[in-house]
Amino acid sequence: MIVDKLENVAMYGEIPEFVGDFIKNLKKDVELGKYQLNSNDYANVETYNTKLLNSAKFEAHKKYIDIQILLSGRERIYVNEAKNFTVSEKYDEQKDIEFYSNYVGNSDYITLDGSNFVMLYPHEAHAPQVAINDKPEIVKKVVIKILFS
Repeated sequence: MIVDKLENVAMYGEIPEFVGDFIKNLKKDVELGKYQLNSNDYANVETYNTKLLNSAKFEAHKKYIDIQILLSGRERIYVNEAKNFTVSEKYDEQKDIEFYSNYVGNSDYITLDGSNFVMLYPHEAHAPQVAINDKPEIVKKVVIKILFS
């Protein structure tokens, strides 16, 4: 996992240059939808209400690395090693996602606030979209998917 300020995104060799350029050029008013960055990698821009901790679920991916950035609002993302968890919904290859039944609140979290990003690898289970202090809010988020090789 990498957590850092957005201004430092170009410092990480693991982040392809074209992804760094996409991030540097992001505007808060970017339209919702899917943006194909190359033949394998893409970004989804979405908006939603954050959820209460008791309704959060851990997920993990096998094919893609996630880079998550908030354009507005704040949320917590809980993180732990996927190997520590019990699968509740088996891996869906089409959606590249697997869910776990473990309680989210026992894990460490990071807070996304629009000034930072998190990069999550396939072995890192994460429970995103969690409200801060149980006060849901509307957020706008970019999730960049980089094919993991």
